[in-house]
Amino acid sequence: MFGWDLQGQIKPNNMKISLRLLLPLFLLSLTYSCDAIDDFIGGGEDDHPDDEMPTSVNFKYVSTLQVGGEESAEIAAYDAKTKRLFVVNVESEDVSVFDISNVSAGQYVGSLNLNGRVPNSVSVYNGMVAVAVEDQVKQNPGFVKVYDAESLQFKTAYQVGALPDMVTFTPDGKYLVVANEGEPDDDYVIDPKGTISIISVEAGTVYDLDFEAFNTMEEGLESAGFRVFGPNATLAMDVEPEYVAVSDDSKTAWVTLQENNGVAVVDLESKQITDILPLGFKSYAAPGNEIDPSNRDDKKELRSVPVFGIYQPDAIAYYSVNGMDYIVTANEGDARDYDGFSEEERMADLVLDETAFPDAATLQLDENLGRLQSTTTLGDIDGDGDFDELYNYGARSFTIWSGMGQIVYDSGNDIATKTLELTPEVFNGDDSRSDDKGAEPEAVTIQTIGEREILFVGLERNNQILEYDITNPSFPEFLQLLSNEGDVGPEGVLAIDAADSPTGKELLVISNEVSGTVSFYQND
Repeated sequence: MFGWDLQGQIKPNNMKISLRLLLPLFLLSLTYSCDAIDDFIGGGEDDHPDDEMPTSVNFKYVSTLQVGGEESAEIAAYDAKTKRLFVVNVESEDVSVFDISNVSAGQYVGSLNLNGRVPNSVSVYNGMVAVAVEDQVKQNPGFVKVYDAESLQFKTAYQVGALPDMVTFTPDGKYLVVANEGEPDDDYVIDPKGTISIISVEAGTVYDLDFEAFNTMEEGLESAGFRVFGPNATLAMDVEPEYVAVSDDSKTAWVTLQENNGVAVVDLESKQITDILPLGFKSYAAPGNEIDPSNRDDKKELRSVPVFGIYQPDAIAYYSVNGMDYIVTANEGDARDYDGFSEEERMADLVLDETAFPDAATLQLDENLGRLQSTTTLGDIDGDGDFDELYNYGARSFTIWSGMGQIVYDSGNDIATKTLELTPEVFNGDDSRSDDKGAEPEAVTIQTIGEREILFVGLERNNQILEYDITNPSFPEFLQLLSNEGDVGPEGVLAIDAADSPTGKELLVISNEVSGTVSFYQND
């Protein structure tokens, strides 16, 4: 992927604007006819006009579970057979289990004993509960532990890579796919490989996939917007797999590499990482991409600024339309900040190139760009020690990509625009996060309701969920904003289909890390 979107907003390093726009179009033309391209990006006529989609989508708040204190409600998974909700509880170092057969009055029934290991993720399939747990030393191999959903008894464990951050069953239940983040220690002395584990549930076999084969491709990937920047790190050491989405046919997985600004593509049948998709950069100078860059300008206002956003997605979700694969990312952003290495710097503290930024003194005022968080690993194009370009973490948006990594739609500044219009009092965490990553879209999930595909985007700093109809991938439609007073830090967003729901209606389950709450919304 060459860092292109439909508005020419993405900018790979060291590429002229003409190449940014024309090369991806040329590549697409080699593969698709004009009609096929329209289908691919959702162009042409609206395939799903409103009068053909009468299915009601109107989620309303139902109830809240208080799981515990901070870090007690990160990620949740649901077992339809037992009508139990399994909630990752870092605070108590277990998985808390609730009976939600009555959603309005969920009952605690016990926990999964992890023997003092910290859980990071949970997934459920047909009465089996899989939990990703890190070792007491994060740089050591972690484990996926499997439990019975009804008895809560331990069944088996699989050793995987360092710091397993996310685990999910494939839709057919044949495999568990694990993103092993492989973070370094705080001194940045021990930096394990980031890996992806595929566990064959029936055979009990673990396939650990690393990125060694991509070490020789580093230069080309970086030129297209991928990042390899840890001290003395190879690409295989530097990648940090974060989150997994799997195709409906259970043949392909897409794994976000958040810090690296990319997505890995995994062939689950051959057990191989087949591709890395660099995500490029997003121009906040482009119309429709404006941001509020300062928390010290005494106003909540979107402006065009000479800064690039680094997509750096956290969560990722999969869906298909007309046989085409699409992935949706929550472009949260994330910086590396360790005792042994830190890339973070306020833009006020950077030395800017005089030619590129003749108005540097004004730009670097706190009320302009001075407060905005920047990376020192990008932007010095000519290697002379000053910065010719400016970069900020995340893209303050969600993005719909093709399965091959081309941008179909980016929400631009829509998250900021909608939250500023509807709830100005909480915009960018009441403006306290404007200088960082804004609302921080972190979580995404997709639910099929009738013939409609509904996207839910969790905003970590606004404590809100945005809802969009993405049935046509290139023309998403905003539907509603959801929030509940007392819920802070939405970390996980779980959709339960009507057929599996204890109420017989679609449910949305929000796990709030900071408040330690789980809230339920129902489609009425």
